[in-house]
Amino acid sequence: MSNPVIAIVGRPNVGKSTFFNKVVGRKISITENRPGVTRDRITADSEWRGKPFTLIDTGGIELKSEDVMWRQIALQAQLAIDTADVILFFTDAREGLTSSDYDVAELLRKCGKPVVLVVNKVDDYSPDKLFEFYSLGLGEPYAVSSEHSRGIGDVLDQAVENFPRLEAEAIESLSIAVVGKPNAGKSSLVNRLLGQERTIVTPVAGTTRDAVDTTFTVGEKQYTIIDTAGIRRKRSVEDDVEYYSVLRAFDAVRRAQVVFLVVDAGEGLTEQDVRLAGYVHEQGKPIVVVMNKWDTIEKDTYTVQTFEAKLREDLKFMDYFKSVYISAKTGQRTEKLLGLAEEVYAHAQFRVPTGALNDLLSDAMRVSEPPSYNGKRLKLYFAAQVSKCPPFFVLRVNDETLLHFSYKRYLENVIRGAYDFSGTPIRIEVRTNKEEQ
Repeated sequence: MSNPVIAIVGRPNVGKSTFFNKVVGRKISITENRPGVTRDRITADSEWRGKPFTLIDTGGIELKSEDVMWRQIALQAQLAIDTADVILFFTDAREGLTSSDYDVAELLRKCGKPVVLVVNKVDDYSPDKLFEFYSLGLGEPYAVSSEHSRGIGDVLDQAVENFPRLEAEAIESLSIAVVGKPNAGKSSLVNRLLGQERTIVTPVAGTTRDAVDTTFTVGEKQYTIIDTAGIRRKRSVEDDVEYYSVLRAFDAVRRAQVVFLVVDAGEGLTEQDVRLAGYVHEQGKPIVVVMNKWDTIEKDTYTVQTFEAKLREDLKFMDYFKSVYISAKTGQRTEKLLGLAEEVYAHAQFRVPTGALNDLLSDAMRVSEPPSYNGKRLKLYFAAQVSKCPPFFVLRVNDETLLHFSYKRYLENVIRGAYDFSGTPIRIEVRTNKEEQ
């Protein structure tokens, strides 16, 4: 399961970014005493009282502004609100309440999410400074001075109290993001998997605007399908609504456990499909390339091999992917998809025993020695898999600068040859042994 999400929202210049930086422990958000500095959402993982969470900092919300920049900031903030489990609504004790505060409060009352009202810049606390903030109708205000780190713990205590009780869920759900270019057949595929007309399906590109989550069960297994808007090149994003949809789609990839990249087989893999696959790879997600509309392709004995070879060439940076050739319209081979999702996720969760890993890599380095530089050759002292999803391997060596990219790729291929990591990326990090430094 992904971490609970806390979003920090409010009008400009109320100290949201200062609070964000204090909580995550490093200066990530830019903090200046002028509105509009933080334009995009900025995220970081943190922890409070043993409970991990993802914190989102947003730009200041000016709902009634007609300025293009402020409209984009408001869209980013709305996206953060939609994806959050808990919202921290920041106000300013020095300036007092403004019409913008009331506008944001009205927005938050409608969202249905838990809201913690934060009154920032309270340098000398007295109850009188908080009375007017009760008029926002969002419950008890919490006095904070982000700059001086006062009151932050109380706010986080309240936020953590409002986290969803995920441990109460009886069945673990496998989340699958369905992504791709507009009109590739994503919604038709989702409807086929669900066995019902849940999303609007038309031949017009861009029908699906939001990332829609639907949970369903097959036998004793539970799945959550995230149907997303089609992703186009940036220059093709012509309006705010589509821009908003693209952000949702990328968020869907980040919070999914498996990604289905849906490609129109008639059109073939395009440059934008390759870019999207690259984003999934960077996020470390298991991936299945779903070649849809296979019923429209004229075939001979070698059609699949030809398509597969072209995929391998275009996606050679992630040649671990799994592929399947289907027709969402007719149902051809769609019954394989959930099994493939389970398979690639299981590969992403696999952990190689430490002893076996060290034996494997030591043998590999004897078979093909790493190149030497200035008379010095790479030596492996110890290797271990430190995490999974994606599988992450750390190698302790005498000098990390001696490991050339090509030899690192060789070691990855050795690991993949010994263990089935198909469908999932793996990460290898090389660190110089402290005794060698």
